Amino acid sequence: MIVELGHFALILALCVAVVQSVIPLIGAQRGWSGWMAVGDLAANIQFLLVAASFAALTVAFVTSDFSLKLVVENSHTLKPLIYKISGVWGNHEGSLLLWVLILALFGASAVWFGGNLPPRLRARVLAVQGMIGVAFMLFMLLTSNPFLRLAVPPFDGQDLNPLLQDPGLAFHPPFLYLGYVGLSMSFSFAVAALIEGRVDAAWGRWVRPWTLAAWVFLTIGIALGSWWAYYELGWGGFWFWDPVENASFMPWLIAAALLHSAIVVEKRESLKAWTILLAILAFGFSLIGTFIVRSGVITSVHAFANDPERGVFILLILGVFMGGALTLFAARAGSMEAKGVFSTVSRESGLVLNNLLLTVASFVVFIGTIWPLLAEILWGRTLSVGAPFFNAAFTPFAIAIAIALPVGGLIPWKRAEIRRALWLLRGVLVLAVALGALAWAMQTGRSALAPLGLGLGAWVVFGAVVDIWQRTGRGALQERLRRLRRLPRADWGKAISHAGFGVTTFAVAAITAWQVEDIRVVQEGGSFDLGRYTVTLDDVEETQGPNYLTTMATMTLSQGGDVIAVLQPEKRFYPVARMPTTEAAIDYGFLRDVYLVIGDEQDAGGWAVRSYIKPFANWIWGGSFLMALGGCFSLSDRRYRVAAGARRPQGVPAE
Repeated sequence: MIVELGHFALILALCVAVVQSVIPLIGAQRGWSGWMAVGDLAANIQFLLVAASFAALTVAFVTSDFSLKLVVENSHTLKPLIYKISGVWGNHEGSLLLWVLILALFGASAVWFGGNLPPRLRARVLAVQGMIGVAFMLFMLLTSNPFLRLAVPPFDGQDLNPLLQDPGLAFHPPFLYLGYVGLSMSFSFAVAALIEGRVDAAWGRWVRPWTLAAWVFLTIGIALGSWWAYYELGWGGFWFWDPVENASFMPWLIAAALLHSAIVVEKRESLKAWTILLAILAFGFSLIGTFIVRSGVITSVHAFANDPERGVFILLILGVFMGGALTLFAARAGSMEAKGVFSTVSRESGLVLNNLLLTVASFVVFIGTIWPLLAEILWGRTLSVGAPFFNAAFTPFAIAIAIALPVGGLIPWKRAEIRRALWLLRGVLVLAVALGALAWAMQTGRSALAPLGLGLGAWVVFGAVVDIWQRTGRGALQERLRRLRRLPRADWGKAISHAGFGVTTFAVAAITAWQVEDIRVVQEGGSFDLGRYTVTLDDVEETQGPNYLTTMATMTLSQGGDVIAVLQPEKRFYPVARMPTTEAAIDYGFLRDVYLVIGDEQDAGGWAVRSYIKPFANWIWGGSFLMALGGCFSLSDRRYRVAAGARRPQGVPAE
């Protein structure tokens, strides 16, 4: 009964979304306040109905209702509760329902937090959100219905993909979808502004919080996915340029460009057309990512393997929304005339450079991701574009962004002299070069990658420190410290996010250049040296987990005779799914991780063991969460909340 109610609630939500798509749009065009108010009510009702549908599916998974086809294919009675819950979105149909739930949540949030938005703009935003909801609910109900029943339910299920039975994968997809779907709000604001024919400073302030929230969620989702790949897959890497990884990275880059571009619209009323285009492209890349993950046309270690017919439906959605938005953009291009002018050297030019680097980098990743598919379609050739291409093509853009970031943050608006900003950063430059030279001197026979990464990271981090300090003005130290505490949270958010980028830049270079790797066969009771550590394989035993069999090794990590840690890497086998997984054992440290993986037993005796020392591994995700924390600081600034940017009524003077 609960399943039927969930199915019925989803169908009702589709009907409400149709109303939300049409009535407010007509009301905004005609100036009918009653019709515009329908959008607020419809958005709230749609969210409640989709939430009820999602709750019904969750109950089916938790109670192991094997009359539901989706539960049979993705659950099992012996599975721990957390993985029964995460199994709801650990598949194509359930994750699509989560996608629609988050879409409805953002639409309702525009009602809850957009009270001071102009009624016509809010009505149009909600109408566009409703249209997106209609498209994806139709896609779900017609091709990917999560509520399909089985005539003869089995006694047990087929279990969830073992790779997904991990705490990291329980939280990674929801955050990622909050980022993906959150960019639909930027898209809706852009289309609403195009319909209205007006893009101004107020619009730039309104669109920023939504973009910032999506970017923060996307940052956290990508970081969690990277961390999961690091410890779960047993490969020891943090990024593999996998198509699904790229599918989340591309909209992240475009969203970062959109955030910086919207600042120019808000402050100077320039780059209007470019900002609208970025808002359209950001959501467009989210839809492209959805196509990559769900179409089955590109192979990935963590894509949903589905038939290409569903991919055609997604391409149709992509074509309708992107084609319609870009057509509207072309028709309204003349109404987005820039008001502010600026010189070649100015804060505006720095943000333009930032935008160009981020967007071109995103398109480089896009070409590398989609090229194997194009080669197969156009020339019938099977090609593989791997990490060497992406590293060589993307790294120059990352370096350029890191170099430009501190300088761009210090130069003033409209007109500036580059020499003044460089003079303020002279100490930072000396420190960055000194740290890079120190790293070069301490390492022997290795590449310049790590020293370069350390220098760039220090340049960005301490450049952010100089930027925030310069905002305190002049005067005595005590007075400047008081001003520092009173600085707007958006200023602090900018500094923290930029510092996080610097930390991640250094960490990626350090782990790539300074990693120590060892692969060998070890007998039980045998030891070997790993850098300055000694690793001993004490024992290997066969045991059983809740829903898997495991070969578990016990290994002792010591240094100079002192035991540092006892680690237990595993090789698991899930009988129901008939799939093995590798569980690495990691001794986490502030400056390094020791990473151990047990392999297969060898015919001649002993076990294959892979071991690594990974310097500054945790700094990668620490820097990522610093970037997200900075976004949260900015988002908490009252000036950038959705309700804060509304125009003042005529006749009321500004303070």
